[in-house]
Amino acid sequence: MQVASAHLLVSHGSRDPRSQIALRQLASRLRQRKPAIAQSRDLKLEIEGSAAVSNQPALSLIDTACLEAAPAPLHATIERVAQKAREAGLNRLEILPLFLLAGVHVKEDIPREVAIAQRALGESVRVELRPYLGSYPRLANLLTQQLERLPAQARILLSHGSRRPGGNQPCQEIASRLGAIPAYWSVSPTLAERIETLARSGEQSIAILPYFLFSGGITDAIAQQIQQLKQAFPKLKLLLGEPLGATAELADLIIEEIDEWRE
Repeated sequence: MQVASAHLLVSHGSRDPRSQIALRQLASRLRQRKPAIAQSRDLKLEIEGSAAVSNQPALSLIDTACLEAAPAPLHATIERVAQKAREAGLNRLEILPLFLLAGVHVKEDIPREVAIAQRALGESVRVELRPYLGSYPRLANLLTQQLERLPAQARILLSHGSRRPGGNQPCQEIASRLGAIPAYWSVSPTLAERIETLARSGEQSIAILPYFLFSGGITDAIAQQIQQLKQAFPKLKLLLGEPLGATAELADLIIEEIDEWRE
């Protein structure tokens, strides 16, 4: 029997309940696309409520975790999910960081938590850290689809922003691929600065795409600022998009990446 890995979706975490709800919804969509079935001569095991598929040769287990604002540290959750995977007959757990930028969490915090968990697990389950979401080559295609729903003369890709040297370079690169200009919530150039510049250059309509995973406090604040900017620039048409969200399209993108790792 070809045995698939278990997968753990890791998000930043938030005290806003919408983030955790969306993370669970995304995991549910992935389970629907990867039926969790194991087959052997005398065993057929169903996991996480996924429907049985008689010709599915592999078992897949998908769980969720948060780096921050969680009841337990990430390494403890990894160990718990690894134990569940081992009981299901799996010996590999793949960690999928749902982060859009390669900041300190992706480069340092998550690898450290994975290393702690691996030491505790020994050789019983192999924990593998996969590339973060923002590095997926086809993510730009998904963002392009979102922008196409916002017909406008100019485009802004709005991300949180980083004060670390070079920390905003990935956002600049993906904005360029989208035919957009980058703006940042926490550093300059800010959304207001970009819109003022575009308005002065004669643009009449601007699409703003929040480069965030799920809705939360920051996206709420962005929406409020957009309303203020509409009042400041009444002749300017501002179209605000949605964060990536727990959509079927994002689930399909993640599944495509998982399948490519196995090839």
